[in-house]
Amino acid sequence: MARVVKVFRTLRNHWKKSTFAVCVFSYGGYWLYGKHCDSVLRREACLVAREFGRQQIAPQERLRKATVILNPAACSGKANNLFEKNAAPILHLAGVEITIVKTDYEGQAKKLIELMEQTDMLIVAGGDGTLQEVITGLLRRPDQDTFSNTPIGFIPLGSHNSLSPSLHLLSDNKSWTQILTFDGEKEQPVFALMGLRWGAFRDVAATISKYWYLGPLKTNAAHWFSTLREWPLVRDVSVSYLAPNLRPPDQPPQKHPRPNLLYRIICRLKNYWSPPLEEPPKEEEPEQWEEQQLSTLELFIQTHNKNPVERRVNDSLMICAEPNNFSVGEFITVGSVFILLVCCTQTAQMRQCMLFESGAGGFYNIDNEEYEAMPVEVRLLPRKLRFFISAERREQLLSQMQ
Repeated sequence: MARVVKVFRTLRNHWKKSTFAVCVFSYGGYWLYGKHCDSVLRREACLVAREFGRQQIAPQERLRKATVILNPAACSGKANNLFEKNAAPILHLAGVEITIVKTDYEGQAKKLIELMEQTDMLIVAGGDGTLQEVITGLLRRPDQDTFSNTPIGFIPLGSHNSLSPSLHLLSDNKSWTQILTFDGEKEQPVFALMGLRWGAFRDVAATISKYWYLGPLKTNAAHWFSTLREWPLVRDVSVSYLAPNLRPPDQPPQKHPRPNLLYRIICRLKNYWSPPLEEPPKEEEPEQWEEQQLSTLELFIQTHNKNPVERRVNDSLMICAEPNNFSVGEFITVGSVFILLVCCTQTAQMRQCMLFESGAGGFYNIDNEEYEAMPVEVRLLPRKLRFFISAERREQLLSQMQ
């Protein structure tokens, strides 16, 4: 008992050192526990991949080929080590023939995809920028109608991974995703999976890193300084759009059995002797464009890919406008905890729109990549690409809708 009292007395007399030691050991224990959990997760994934790789294939079958587009500069230059440590062993154990293509500079992934040969699956290892480059290069190919059927996997290794919460990569299940096409006046079309963001909050978010020396106050400071330079920060924009189309059934219609030979011969003879009258071509009615003038602090155009398994009546993109009546205090407060689609006062669904900004300039964020603001036409390509998604994640997303 005296020894215990002596220990507590020592800790009390040296309380600063004791507090520091407790903090160090607590952080060290938490770090070691995280490393242990990562190791267990990698081991379980490798065991599952090994079982898949041990399955026998027929003599005439060939190994599946996977092409990996890896951006080594992602995650502050750690992407290559993370991929080799976590993903590469799983792919090798699964018996997949892997071709790893590393990008050396921004925009190279577009060119690589445009020249790439056919593959069984395409894996993108990087962030939102790498994924957008791959999708853009894929849909610019002359054979994009057939190449876009290639299943795509996404390994999130970047600072922004907007699509990854909706997907799980270690799975044989696939889900169709929507694609947005942005046609501007200067460049070739740009394709995106999530959407476009334009406005005051976006502009301020791009400058927050400049105030790093203010620590936790840098976000509030960036919003406050932006109001000193200009206020109000309202953007006027004209949006012309088309109403959405009805969504076709998810499953292809059942193919009816082929009639017997005698019935087909009779039908052909009947059509030969009394051919059906040709109907005059129907005149297509011109599409009804609607126009709306918006005055907003922030504008969003986005897909429904955050929940790719949701059953919707229409194939549509969504446009959202933030209110334009923020005070300076509200702008700073909301900006520090800004969450997408929390304060929207105007929302609409459409299949195609044309965006005309009224000379405010600035930049768009398209899948977290910066582009110069200009008049742009946005078109929806519904169910264009297939991404891997697990059955567990699918059930979780469906349960959130109920």
